[in-house]
Amino acid sequence: MPQPIELYFWPTPNGWKISIALEEMDLPYELKPVAIGEGAQFKPEFLKISPNNRMPAIVDPAGPGGEPISVFESGAILQYLGRKTGKFYPADERARVMVDEWLFWQMAGVGPMFGQASHFRNYAPKLVDDPVKIDYSVQRYNNEVNRLCGVLDRRLEGRDHVAGAYSIADMALYPWVKLAMLYGQDMAVFARVSAWLDRVAARPAVEKGLAVGAELRRPPPEADSEAAKLLFGQTAASIAEAASKQA
Repeated sequence: MPQPIELYFWPTPNGWKISIALEEMDLPYELKPVAIGEGAQFKPEFLKISPNNRMPAIVDPAGPGGEPISVFESGAILQYLGRKTGKFYPADERARVMVDEWLFWQMAGVGPMFGQASHFRNYAPKLVDDPVKIDYSVQRYNNEVNRLCGVLDRRLEGRDHVAGAYSIADMALYPWVKLAMLYGQDMAVFARVSAWLDRVAARPAVEKGLAVGAELRRPPPEADSEAAKLLFGQTAASIAEAASKQA
């Protein structure tokens, strides 16, 4: 039996992208929780794997040439796993470009914008005592979530999945897009997106991947808590300080 891939993970949409992919590709893996509210992402051993101090990351003991390899950034991990297994990432160049387009759209648009919408709706009220600023920010990012849902809805016209066959692009998008209704979106307006969400959710591997790390979930941190500082107050200097404490 091959050695399991080490998955450095916390239960967030970016983490679930990879747990879903590993389940879909039927790859054995070992969960390595990275408690981001406790500063585990700043440990020197994790920094060697993920120079950006962010999960997810993986270590594949059976990398290219049979040698171990570490990969950070969820999009790069998905591409690596797709190439490794030959699953959900087409070899044909035209088809692969299409998958890459929508994978990068998720990485550059959906993930950051949905993440900001979540931050200002769920976290900022506990951190900032200024309702006007919070209301503006919530509206700003909710509007962008709405726009992106519209882009996806148009893309899904006449398609079951975003890039032809089900692919790593769908795996990247699903954990984020499924949260749109939590940001005040009326998903009845996006009927094709809603149908796509149902199709993806019905996949057994997706259900298993989303269940990973359920016991690790934590409520939003309180203002001035150490967790809030670790999650939201990072600068180059503060990261260096946190890393020195973890050394």
